[in-house]
Amino acid sequence: MRIIVAGAGIVGVSCAIWLQRAGHDVTIVDRAGPASGTSHGNAGVLAAGAVLPVTTPGLMRRAPGMLLNRDAPLFLRWSYVPRLMPFLMRYLPHATDAHVDRYGAAMSMLLHDTLDQHRALARDTPAARFISEEDYCFGYATRAAYDADAYGWGKRKALGYEFSVISGATHGRDDPVFGTAFDTVVRCHNHGRISDPGAYVQALADHFVAEGGQLHLTEITDVNVTPDGAIDALITRDGEMRADRIVFAMGPWSKAIAHKLGIKVPFESERGYHIELLNPSRMPRFPMMVASGKFVLTPMEGRLRAAGVIEFGGLDNGPSRAPFALLRRQVASLLPDVTHDGIVEWMGHRPAPADSLPLIGANDPGGRSYSAFGHQHVGLTGGPKTGRIIADLIDGKQPNADLAPFDPMKFAARTARPSGRMT
Repeated sequence: MRIIVAGAGIVGVSCAIWLQRAGHDVTIVDRAGPASGTSHGNAGVLAAGAVLPVTTPGLMRRAPGMLLNRDAPLFLRWSYVPRLMPFLMRYLPHATDAHVDRYGAAMSMLLHDTLDQHRALARDTPAARFISEEDYCFGYATRAAYDADAYGWGKRKALGYEFSVISGATHGRDDPVFGTAFDTVVRCHNHGRISDPGAYVQALADHFVAEGGQLHLTEITDVNVTPDGAIDALITRDGEMRADRIVFAMGPWSKAIAHKLGIKVPFESERGYHIELLNPSRMPRFPMMVASGKFVLTPMEGRLRAAGVIEFGGLDNGPSRAPFALLRRQVASLLPDVTHDGIVEWMGHRPAPADSLPLIGANDPGGRSYSAFGHQHVGLTGGPKTGRIIADLIDGKQPNADLAPFDPMKFAARTARPSGRMT
């Protein structure tokens, strides 16, 4: 079949490669090129154990205090609040124990074997060199802070994830860069790291093109939809594009198209930030989640990246200074003796559905188009398996997994949407 994949991040490129390996004629369409968004700026961790949503019990009680605390990792663009409120009304009620369990069971299927999925995707390609197996660590300044996270660790343990709880001093013998900053460290096993996420996704895209795939750089401005709700064509700056199947993997830019297709997902951009220390004098050995600031310090090629933070501020507004200032303060406090050649700042967008679950599957009963977006914090971790699932579905193979939590049709309008311009 002729297949178009809209989006050249890790999810889109993974879909394209698995579809290509299945024998299809695949074209990736993207406005800026591979890894130009979140796939470039993420923390680089293959976080197999990232099976808890942001919406955990007590969030509504904690959030106001976090917003007023300059050292808390939650930010809000106040001018954006009126547009954000309808989403928050759908998002915050998911902060329940029942939803945490539902989310954990679904995401465990998607994420638990992420290292193997990345190795399979990158096998015999130049991208393979970026992948390594490493523990993913969580550092707590006090034992009380670790104890306060007992809910999350209990949920991970119940799902079968393996981790070790050790003293900061014991961890420091393996990874001395943090000195005495942490009283308690949790080391999560069977995880991995991508040493340069942007270069990794670019290498995968280069492999896709070398194998005969097409990469078309243009902006998708609209879609044509038939009266029965199926997609007829992509409208781009360069004209119409048609295919037998179309996969939408546009991350946070997926909302307008999804809504036009009747996929009425409550959806927002969750803005993430990173800073990078260029040519640091010392590097941590393992990726480290700094629990107090909810950001990850990850060693990368020639730089140390501090990535994380949550801000709701929409797709169109520029970056805020407060998240950058928070990251700078916390990194300077943790690593006072580390020198570097400069700091680079970056802000990007994570796609955040109200239930925090990505949409993976057919958008219409006939399977003319598919969704592969909404992975929130775990697009890099879940991208390769998402691509394999989409390729199987398009080939008529039913994956050996419960895909109901990810079904785009759960948000579908009860009646077909008329064709017209996107809103």
